[in-house]
Amino acid sequence: MIIFLVFACSVFGQAPRVDALRQKAEQGDVEAQIDLGSMYTTGVYGDGGVVLMAWNYAEAAKWYRKAAGQGNKRAQWILGDIYANGQGVARDDAEAAKWYRKAAEQGDALAQATLGVMYATGQGVTKDEMEAAKWYRKAAEQGDAIAQYNLGVMYINGQGVAKDETEAAKWYHKAAEQEHEKAQYNLGNMYADGRGVAKDDAEAAKWFRKAAEQGDAMAAIAIGYMYNTGQGVTKDEIEATKWYRAAQPSYMDKQIFAWEMRSDVFIGDETPKYNLRNMYGAALFVAKDETRVTNWWRKSAELGLPDAQYNLGFLYGQGWWGVDKNYAEMIKWYRKAAEQGHLSAQYALGVIYTKGDCVTKDDAESVKWFRKAADQGLPDAQYNLGNMYADGQGVAKDDTEAIKWIRKAADQGYASAQDNLGNMYFNGRIVAKDEAEAAKWFRKAAEQSNADAQYNLGMMYLYGRGVTRDVNEAKIWLNKSASMKNEKAVEILKFL
Repeated sequence: MIIFLVFACSVFGQAPRVDALRQKAEQGDVEAQIDLGSMYTTGVYGDGGVVLMAWNYAEAAKWYRKAAGQGNKRAQWILGDIYANGQGVARDDAEAAKWYRKAAEQGDALAQATLGVMYATGQGVTKDEMEAAKWYRKAAEQGDAIAQYNLGVMYINGQGVAKDETEAAKWYHKAAEQEHEKAQYNLGNMYADGRGVAKDDAEAAKWFRKAAEQGDAMAAIAIGYMYNTGQGVTKDEIEATKWYRAAQPSYMDKQIFAWEMRSDVFIGDETPKYNLRNMYGAALFVAKDETRVTNWWRKSAELGLPDAQYNLGFLYGQGWWGVDKNYAEMIKWYRKAAEQGHLSAQYALGVIYTKGDCVTKDDAESVKWFRKAADQGLPDAQYNLGNMYADGQGVAKDDTEAIKWIRKAADQGYASAQDNLGNMYFNGRIVAKDEAEAAKWFRKAAEQSNADAQYNLGMMYLYGRGVTRDVNEAKIWLNKSASMKNEKAVEILKFL
């Protein structure tokens, strides 16, 4: 959860007539109630950033509730967000769902899309995939890209609707045209496989490239592979290498699998034990004969080598390098590697069982594998394990264990954990409230270009929370966050 949520436009510059606005709000004027809620959400500033009205989330929630109670769908959606995030009220998913539903029933697309997610996950409501699909469709038909993508996922998996790859491709296409990167990547796969659309390698390459240009690691690998093989594009090893390299830095942030470099090792005189290359040669670009390399990996995996087992599992998961996509085989080989202590395989199984995309979702199994990887020091696994303890997901809720694992990840420099730890200290959640400590962790994550942490640190400086108030320093961090497309930072900077 990110602090300082912006629910509406802030009021900056010349001091507003707050008293007159409050009087109108108290007389039942809905727009005045919403404006007052907005002011309390973000604070009110005069010239030079002077604070004229401090933010107060409890007051914001009060005024949004009054407007929502009069049937204003915008206020209802905002109030749903307030309850979902616990801003000024105790977090209450059921109450959030109630207000989202009221807004959704009035045709608010964002509320419809959010309500679909809640039904899909069972958050605040009884899990119901048919209801999820219903609300996704309503939002999707209004042009909401996230809902269009989610509806495509429902059709591809047959969740809440009859499985229909043509419908899936249709909704992916609509979302992809709105620059939804996961929809672009999935649409590329549909064209590459001829699922729901006529097979078209050139069209697949087009969508993979669009997603890769937005930073999607798997799309970067896919377009790199196409340049490597000349599928849908002119064969170009330099271009392939460029995309492989572009994918590398984003692996861990996007919970894609880590790869290691190994030299040739042999068992006996002739059997190649393993010659692991970076997945598509981004580092050395030496995997010239994919079928031969795959055969090496298979023989090595059958000999019990965990690195080979892990890589063979990955190939089955993607359906690349001469093997057909087969999730059962993927999990089989990941498990063999994980049971031998292979760190990346353990983490991969944790992700797979959490998402439930290709297996039955099993949070307890996810916790088991994240714990094994976390015990070996993988910060991604430590962070995920901490969040599962914090949410009581797959394990009994335990704040002590949650903070222990999140801190371990943060201490290793994992930016998301550092930002989360900052939020915990700021809000006094699980740990004693300590704004100076919050600022410390926000800074650590911000210095690693974490946009949310940069925004949070900027707001700390703007309000003088945990640090000495410094509007210029606030602008520096907010500008850094805005440069990474953080919409809240962009909005705040319009008035500073």
